[in-house]
Formats: sequence, structure tokens, C-alpha cells
Amino acid sequence: MLFSVATGVGLQKKIKEKISGFNGDIQINNYDTNNSKVTVVPVSKNQNFYPEFSNIPNVKRVQVYATKAGIIRTPNEFEGIILKGVDPNYGWSFFEEYLVKGEIPVITKKVTNKVLISEETAKRLSLNVGDSFHMFFVKGNPNKAPNSRKFEISGIYNSGFNEFDTRYIIGDIKHIQKINKWKEDQVGGFEIFIHDFDDLKKTGFEIYNNINPTLNAYTVEEKFPTIFEWLRLFDTNIIVIIAIMILVSGINMITALLVLILERTQMIGILKALGSSNWSIRKIFLYNAVYLIGKGLLWGNIIGIGLLLIQKYFGILTLDPETYYASEVPVYLTVEIVLLINLGTLILCLAMLIIPSYIVSKISPVKAIKFD
Repeated sequence: MLFSVATGVGLQKKIKEKISGFNGDIQINNYDTNNSKVTVVPVSKNQNFYPEFSNIPNVKRVQVYATKAGIIRTPNEFEGIILKGVDPNYGWSFFEEYLVKGEIPVITKKVTNKVLISEETAKRLSLNVGDSFHMFFVKGNPNKAPNSRKFEISGIYNSGFNEFDTRYIIGDIKHIQKINKWKEDQVGGFEIFIHDFDDLKKTGFEIYNNINPTLNAYTVEEKFPTIFEWLRLFDTNIIVIIAIMILVSGINMITALLVLILERTQMIGILKALGSSNWSIRKIFLYNAVYLIGKGLLWGNIIGIGLLLIQKYFGILTLDPETYYASEVPVYLTVEIVLLINLGTLILCLAMLIIPSYIVSKISPVKAIKFD
């Protein structure tokens, strides 16, 4: 049960973290571009919620971005990709965690040509840290020559989420502003990060009600519904596994209780002959059952938590990132989860033993004393 909850919840949180790392928890754009992978209509940075959304407590950070589709061209290869432009206030903590080589590009008020590229894209194009490449951006008029920009690879990252890794490179937003002929205060949109992801829907609704009517706010769940629908299936799997494990442990405890009663039949007869009530005798066996369950829980916790900690810090069990969006089995375990699983198991198993313990009342003192 510890393994099913810790790995199931861990995988959910890890995938949500990666999706939010690339897109933010909530995005604000013009209505014209809210379903597009690239920015078409700019938004002014001069909004009452930027740089801080102070009237909504769950908002942690607001940052700007813009996207522009283009083609990377090298002497031997080419690759279609999206340049995600960011400004000096961009939070790099997500990419710092998955940085493989090099360093995070430093975005300042001056234009920089350094970009962050994924390991998968770098392998396809035979590029490394310090290498340069040209990226071409198609103009509005296809008959005109495309815009060209020369970029230098500052760092290489690998988040394990190939769907996004192969889609984006991260660079200076000023390149997109110049190519699109935007003003300095115009951006593609805003990415909002929140403290409590469980309140995503509620916070998204609050943000929508606090922005300009010409803008739209949508959550990552609305942007990637199929991924989050798949993640919800993990909850069903966890519930089914826990139910099966409790049922199995309950049946084992019922068997053990019946064996205990059978072994102590003479003792039951003597206690009844001395005037003990059926309930007082039943409690003796139930207390003994609690001791056995507690002993099992103790060793189960020691072994289970120990193995989970080994997996968390050493990543022994691996996954296929193309299928699970993670390279190793993630672990998420809190004291609350451990206590809830243990307490729930103890209560449910004990409840399942109350009815079998009723067999005590059916034992006759005379027959029980003679029982061998």
C-alpha cells in the first residue's frame, strides 16, 4: 500500500511539475492565441496583476513569455522547433534541476544570443554546449526571405518529458519582439505559478475574474486535458490496489483469529464457567489481533519506507520516459500519508474481525472444557 500510494502520487506530482515548468500553472493570453502553440497577438506588460498578483493569495509568481516557431539549420541537419522567449525576471529553478551540461543563459536588458536547448534536440542536430546554429523564422508574407538569428548553446537540459523537450528552446524574449516588430512592453502572455496545485481550478476562476475582459486565463488542465485525464486513472489504480491489499490482509487476520480461538477453546470454556461474558472473552482475542496487526504494520513500515527512501535517493527503478514522462519511479511520501494508511488498515482489519469473533459466544463451556 505504501508503494502504490507513494509511487502513484509521486508520478502524478512529477508530471504536473514538468507540465507547469514549461507552461506555468495558469496562462493569460489574448483570446486570439489561447489555443495556439505560438504567439500571434501581443499583450501589454502594463497590467495591474504584473509583476505581482497581490489580491489572490494562492499566486506565487507571475512571469512573461512569448513563443515563435522556426527551423534550426545546421550544416547536416534541420529541425522545426519553437523559441520560447523569456525576460530577466523568468524563474529558472525548473530547468536548473534538469540541467545536464553548461549553464542557464543569463537574460539581461541587453540582447543575448545564448539559449537553453534539450538534450534530445542537441543529439538530433549533433550540437553541444558552446556550439552556434542559425534559426529561421517565416515572415507573414511567405514570398519574403525568412528572418534569421544566430544562437549559441549556453546549456543543455533533459526533463524526461520528450513531448516538451523536443518542442522548445529557451532564449531571450527580445528576439521575438524584434522579429514581430513589437514594442518593448509587449509580450506573448503571462505564466502564473501557484502555491497549492489542488486549488488550480478555483484559482484559475479567480484570476479570470480579475483580469482585463480582452484577456483569457486558462489552466494547464484545460490546455492538456488528455494528460490530466490519464493522471486521474492513477487514483483509480491506487484505490483498487489498496482495497485488494486490505481484503487480503483482512482474510489472513480472520484465519489467524479463528486459529487462535480453536487453540484456546478450553480456555474459553473455563472463563465462561468462571462467569466471564462473551464480550469480555471476545475482547481478549481482538486485543491479541490488534497486537498481531501492529507487529505486521511495524515491520511493513520499516521495510516499505526503507525501500521507498532507497528509490527516492538512488533511483534504482527506472521508467520509459516516452511512456511515463519520467526516467525513474518518483516517490512522494509524507507523515500524513503513512499515518493515514496505517490507521485505516488497523481500523478496517479490526472491523473485519468483529463478526468472526462472535464464534466465541457459540462455544459451550461444558463441551469446551472437554475439548482436546
